[in-house]
Order: sequence, then C-alpha cells, then structure tokens
Amino acid sequence: MSTITPETQIDSGHNDDPSSNYLTSSSGFMSWAFTLDHKRIGVMYLVGIFAAFFLGGVLALLLRLHLMVPNGLFGDWVSLDSYNQLFTLHGAVMTFLFIIPSIPAALGNFVLPLMVGAKDVAFPRMNLASFHLWVFGAIFFLIALVTTGLDTGWTFYTPYSIETQTNVVAATIGAFILGFSSIFTGLNFIVTVNTMRPPGMTWFKMPLFMWAIYATAIIQILATPVLGITLLLLMGERILGIGIFDPSMGGDPVLFQHFFWFYSHPAVYIMILPAMGIISELMSVYSRKPIFGYTFIAYSSIAIALLGFLVWGHHMFVSGQSPMSAVIFSGLTFSVSIPSAIKVFNWTATMYKGNINLATPMCYALSFLFLFTIGGLTGLFLGALATDVHLHDTYFVVAHFHYVMMGGTVIAFVGGLYHWWPKMFGVMYNETFGRLFCAVVFFGFNLTFLPQFVMGSRGMPRRYATYVEEYQIYHVLSTIGALTLGIGMVGAIAVLVISLFKGRKAPANPWGAATLEWTCTSPPPYYNFEHAPHVDSPYDYSDLKYDARIGGYVKDPNAPKKSSSDHH
Repeated sequence: MSTITPETQIDSGHNDDPSSNYLTSSSGFMSWAFTLDHKRIGVMYLVGIFAAFFLGGVLALLLRLHLMVPNGLFGDWVSLDSYNQLFTLHGAVMTFLFIIPSIPAALGNFVLPLMVGAKDVAFPRMNLASFHLWVFGAIFFLIALVTTGLDTGWTFYTPYSIETQTNVVAATIGAFILGFSSIFTGLNFIVTVNTMRPPGMTWFKMPLFMWAIYATAIIQILATPVLGITLLLLMGERILGIGIFDPSMGGDPVLFQHFFWFYSHPAVYIMILPAMGIISELMSVYSRKPIFGYTFIAYSSIAIALLGFLVWGHHMFVSGQSPMSAVIFSGLTFSVSIPSAIKVFNWTATMYKGNINLATPMCYALSFLFLFTIGGLTGLFLGALATDVHLHDTYFVVAHFHYVMMGGTVIAFVGGLYHWWPKMFGVMYNETFGRLFCAVVFFGFNLTFLPQFVMGSRGMPRRYATYVEEYQIYHVLSTIGALTLGIGMVGAIAVLVISLFKGRKAPANPWGAATLEWTCTSPPPYYNFEHAPHVDSPYDYSDLKYDARIGGYVKDPNAPKKSSSDHH
C-alpha cells in the first residue's frame, strides 16, 4: 500500500521560502494599500465592510432601543428628525457599504481566482481601483453622516429628496462612486471566469460558487449604470433644477421610483445570489455528498439574474400604476420563486442520507435554509396584490426584507467566512464557541424579526418614531432580540479574531473539500499555484481521506480513478 505524503500533494506556489505566504511576502502600509494581489484586496475589503457593518449595527441598536417605549426611550435626545436620519443611515450604510460588496468583493476576490487555479483576477489594477473607489464612496457617506445627516430613507425617493435640507448630494455622490466600484468587480469576475479557467474546467465543472458570482456579475454590469444615471439626474435636479423628477417643474416623481427599482430589485439578487453560491458549497462539503441537481442549481442562478430584471414594479403597487401593470408585475414576481425553490429543494436533497458534519459553517448553512425559506415564503404575500396593499409600508415588509437580506445574505456570508477562514489566514478557530455564537445569532435574529411579522400584519407602520401602546410588547421583544443578535454577531467575529493569535495551524484542506483553492497551502503563497492544478469534479470526495496527523484531508493514493465526465 502506498504511503500518504501530504506535503507532496500541496502546491506551495512559486516560492523559494516554504514559510512565506501572501501575508508575509511583504510588509508595510504601502504594500497593502497599493497591492495588486487579489487576496490582500479581499482582506482589505473584509476589514472595510466589517467596519461598515459595525456602524450600521450600532445605528440599528439605537433605533431598537428608542422603540422600547411608545414615545421613545431617549426622549428629546432623539427628535423625530433624528430618528429619520438614524434609519436612513442604517439602511444606506448596510445596503451600499456592507451587503452589496460583502460576498463578491471580500470572499469573491479572495476565493474566485483560487477556484479557477489562477494567479490573480484578469485585471488586477482594476481590482485595486475598485477597492479605492469603495473607500472614496464610503468617505462621502461619512461626510453626509457628520454634516447635516440624511433623512430620505435609503431609497432617496423624490420629491422629498429634492426638498430636504440634509446632505443628499454627498450621499448620492457616494452611492454613484460605489456603483463604479461594483461594476469594476463584476467586469473582472466575468472576464476571469470566461478566460482564465484551467484546462479541463468546463462550464459544468465549475464550482457553484463561481456560477453564482458569474450571475451576480452580469447583474452588476447591466443594472448598476441605471442607478448611476438616476443618481446623476437626482443631483442635477437638486443643484440645477432640471425638472425631471420635481412635479412643481413638470417632472414626474414616480419616474424616479421606476429608475431606482429597475436597479434596486436586481440589486437584491446581487446580495442574495453569492450567498446561495456559498450555501451550495457548504451543503455539499459538510454532507460529504455530491451536490444534488448541479445543473439545475447552475441554471437557476442565471434564471434568477435574468428574471430579477422584470419584477421592479412590485415595489410600486400603490404608486398609482395601472391595474394591468400591477397584475403583470405580480405574476412575474411569482416566477422568481421557482428558481429559488429549486435551490432550496436541491440543498435539502443534498443532505438526504449524507454524512453531515455539524461544523460551524454547516450550522450557519442550516440557519440560512430556515431563515431564507421564511423570508422567501413571506415574500409571496408581498407579491400578491390583495395582501400587499394591506401590508405595504408596515413592519411586515421590514421583517421580510431582513429575513432575506440578513437571515440569508449575512448568515451565509458569516458561514462562508468560517468555511474559508483557515484558508485565508492559516489558522483554525474554536469550534465550540463558533457553534455557540451561531446559536445565539439564530435565536436573537428570530426574536428580533418574528414579532415584526405579527405587528406588521396588525397594522404597525414602519419608519415611525412613536406608536400606540398595543404594539409595545412586540417592540420590546424585538429590541431584546436585537441586543441578543448584536452579542451573537460580536461573539462570532471575536472567535475568528482570537483565532489569529491563539488558533492552531490550519492544514491545506481541513474540511475535505474538492475545489481547487484547497489544493494550495493555508494561507496561500503569493503566486497561488506553481503549476496549473489538475481539475476534477468539484463535488466528488471519493479520493479524499482524513489524515489525523495533520488534522485535515489529503488525496488517497489508493482511491479508484475518477470519471472525467461532467456528471456530478
């Protein structure tokens, strides 16, 4: 019998010093700020978006604490205008600075080139420019925050955004710049996937995370320019009075809503599609089974990306659009649920008779499955005309949105971060505390948003700083949940940060995954791979074997030879 020699199966890249990696290859501020290495850019994005997440989270906790009592816990400290600014900045920071760039820019930048066995993305300088644009966009948002604030809601609806005295121009300049950052990232990923896949990696041998990132990049390129033009027009309206959205000058404020949602509904899929890609990876790896229905999941990603462009009108059922338009948009909205349901069914089927490993990433994947399903099913009530009119602008919408965006995207992002953390930084985290804080996040999340479904269906409107006493019990439960959720998220991040100082060294492949990023060392060397890696099915684990000496998986030399077909 052959002897397993893990050291000979790991590609250490073009590297004379085996102990050197992308983290240690150079040092100093400039070596990071102007690096062209996709891994360092991904890490910088990770730090930046977590700073935005912290800011948005603090604003959310202030909102929830204020709502503990009907007339506001902070009394005169938080005026009605200040409350408007708090929820506006919470939404704008979380949407534009955190959720949209979170998975593609941070995890996608780090993982995608490794998954295709490449040294870097197709356009490294454009990749760095994308991060610098993100920083400039964030600065403009901070200018709006520290000057006059922003009170339009994150949607910048006209005509109020034309009239308000808050700093709409700074915020829209920030969002405009962030749009370019998003387009640069999407363009890079499309070209990388099309031109840099290694020999043997056909379209249907790509990991499903790559399919999801590819579909996301299509939306980023096609939809984001519409938002950019819309924001330019809004700035022109405020500064020059060009009369496009201002009804006093013959403009149409509803036209802004059409433009805004033509981007912003596909933007929902910019946020959720990469999360679905992560879940496809986690479900297969931690169930030790090939993904069920690979082709259907891949095509469903593209279907979601395309159908997402046809449903923007469901945000405007009560805006005065014609009944026929409303019926058509309602019908189209239900069509999006089909590819989403295909994914959920296939993830569930993947677990069936699998050898499930309840490691921390899998705990987050299971949380995603539960929370995203609730978010998706409650979306049907908002897509149906009869119920949407009653639920419009209530807390039901807030709860639905957060079950999809936070219960879906953020939970999957944290799960993906735990999954790839050993690869990114070469250390293992404490599994016990990882699972514990996952449970705290799950409990806190549901306690925060389930009561909001109830009070929303009973008529509690969103964005109100005060309310009648009958809704207090729901607000109290929701606030306790938000504080629990905050503790859980801080704990989950702390577990990862502590592992940087106290975690044991990670092996190249601690989870037994079959995608290419796990064939190089942890953390990866500067050049990723010395040779183009051999491509097999990304979900065939039959030739991997656990080696207790290194605490990870290695190739089993006695395993039967794999089939070269595209079958998964």
